[in-house]
Amino acid sequence: MADHMRKGATRSETVRAVPASARIHADLRDAIITMALAPGMALQEKQIALAYGVSRTPVREAILKLADERLVDIFPQYGTFVSRISVPEVRDAMVIRNALERTAVREAAARVAATADKDRRGLVEPLNALIRQQRAAHRASALADFHAADEAFHQTISDLAGHPNIWRVIRQEKAHVDRCRLLTLPSHARRTSVIAEHAAVAEAIAAGDADRAEAAMAAHLGRVIPGVAELVASHPDYFEGAPAALPAGATAHHGTARE
Repeated sequence: MADHMRKGATRSETVRAVPASARIHADLRDAIITMALAPGMALQEKQIALAYGVSRTPVREAILKLADERLVDIFPQYGTFVSRISVPEVRDAMVIRNALERTAVREAAARVAATADKDRRGLVEPLNALIRQQRAAHRASALADFHAADEAFHQTISDLAGHPNIWRVIRQEKAHVDRCRLLTLPSHARRTSVIAEHAAVAEAIAAGDADRAEAAMAAHLGRVIPGVAELVASHPDYFEGAPAALPAGATAHHGTARE
């Protein structure tokens, strides 16, 4: 009995054994992307360690990983700050996203086209359900729910295409894009436009029309970069290169922290 209980405890411990650094990284990354931690905000290792009840070592590991992702900037002798949104990295991420999502949407439409008419509705209903969720979130001004449904819509297209890892790659690359998108969500007009764009993509997929689906996705993604210029104008301190982006005389280091 004792051995059995010990084996059970070991399995339970394995399930729960999430390294502190990974948990802290995930929480900080989410806070940065959702703008709960605004660009330019200082991060204090000591305060974070106290909040999590850990030493500063896992906090430093988490911060170094965020620095590798260019979500924080480490300034020796000054401190660690949430990075400004990098416009060049937004552009690079959108090149990657555009290429992968246009491929995914074509393959999703092709899969529907190759499916018997009676089975097509079941394939595309998850997309339509997510659009309904977005409409409900839009009416309620539930911005977090709207964003979650948006993410799920794009992931579902990758799943339907038979390439779920496409969305994993995109998600990793689009952190700076997401920060821009969170700034646009309060706009009623932008949310309305996103819903209409998603509906156009879903309708083309449902019709099994790969060309129309790709064109609809390209139009949807093409709205991101022009919107960034407006965001830079309205939030200059949030973007890389804006005044006060660096403490005077500081040189940023990505991935190397001073003890």
